[in-house]
Amino acid sequence: MPTKNATATSEGFSAEELAAMKQRAAELRAEGKQGAKKADGLQQVLDAFEKMTPEDRALAERVHLTVTKAAPDLAPKTYYGMPAYANEEGKVVVFFKNAGKFKERYSTLGFEGAAHLDDGDLWPTSYALVAWSPSVEKKIAQLVKAAVS
Repeated sequence: MPTKNATATSEGFSAEELAAMKQRAAELRAEGKQGAKKADGLQQVLDAFEKMTPEDRALAERVHLTVTKAAPDLAPKTYYGMPAYANEEGKVVVFFKNAGKFKERYSTLGFEGAAHLDDGDLWPTSYALVAWSPSVEKKIAQLVKAAVS
């Protein structure tokens, strides 16, 4: 459950942060067709958060903040019902699969083919995510920046 103060915590978005995101979605819809598409994607992601357990939701919201800060040009959308972020061509670059969705022991941060993470003949495309920390945030930001470069 999100906290009631304006400071983001590992527990999720504050009520003020959720209200601000919903306001931004309304602004995007008012901008026209492209804005409406982005707003609808953001709303779908926010709705996906609502369906998660509190633990999964807290991780997903932190991932959302980190991805949108590291790569503001990626558009939020859902991908098989999971929060995801797509490039300007509409191709998913990164997604979050919460542990509860498939009754797994960990959530997954995954990268699709549009991500530029190539490193020789072998590289990881998904990461197990069990807890949030400053080092996890830093690593995700680095991966997302590399994925969109």
